[in-house]
Amino acid sequence: DLARLADRAASSLLRLGVGRGDIVTVQLPNWWEFVVTAFACAKIGAVMNPVMPILRERELLYILNFCEAKVFIVPKSYRGFDYAAMAQGMRPDLPHLKHVIVADGEDETGFERMLLSSEPGRLPAGLRPDDIAVLMFTSGTTGEPKGVMHTSNSLIACCKALSGRFGLDAGDVLLVASPVGHMTGYAAIVLLSVYLGGTMILQDIWDARRGVNLMAREGVTYTAASTPFLSDICDAVKAGAPDPSSLRSFLCGG
Repeated sequence: DLARLADRAASSLLRLGVGRGDIVTVQLPNWWEFVVTAFACAKIGAVMNPVMPILRERELLYILNFCEAKVFIVPKSYRGFDYAAMAQGMRPDLPHLKHVIVADGEDETGFERMLLSSEPGRLPAGLRPDDIAVLMFTSGTTGEPKGVMHTSNSLIACCKALSGRFGLDAGDVLLVASPVGHMTGYAAIVLLSVYLGGTMILQDIWDARRGVNLMAREGVTYTAASTPFLSDICDAVKAGAPDPSSLRSFLCGG
């Protein structure tokens, strides 16, 4: 199913004028549309540029103009904020941007209408091992954010190292609660899940009790997140949430 959706989205991106080396900026929560877009870009040699949902006009104008993004994919609304209105409002200041695509959008800019409504066509060669695959910006706490370039080789090296260190395989179930706009969520869980052929569980808004319930119900064996997530999970279990007894590994950073 993922391959079929990614093929459709890849063909649609080609029809929208996206080609090898072009930047697709994606500001989505931990939703399935993010995963489809990531692999659609890889299939046509485009570069995925994930950005965190907390960013607003100041950071986004800098990032999108710096990398000359052709496509900007946003949610219609997430946690009470209208991302579609923000994206459209920025367009006069984004001369390279050709398309705004809205996940859960109901008009002609909607994700399913723009990227998934037609059958896939013949695709060109995808990313080569040393092509830039992902452009991930730093947080910019000491200056302007810096665009860090990752190749498929560097990303797969990360997946190989993590799978070996934690003893992961296709039988593992991975919880994606860390934001996919950050390298932890993107590489250490989303890409790792597909690399393993394992199972990926997406949680878009962090709530510890809901997260622990997901872990217990789905048999989650591995996740990766910062220290507050780990503290929240422990507190939730102490407060009576079910013990996620299948959880074997927690990659903790920060």
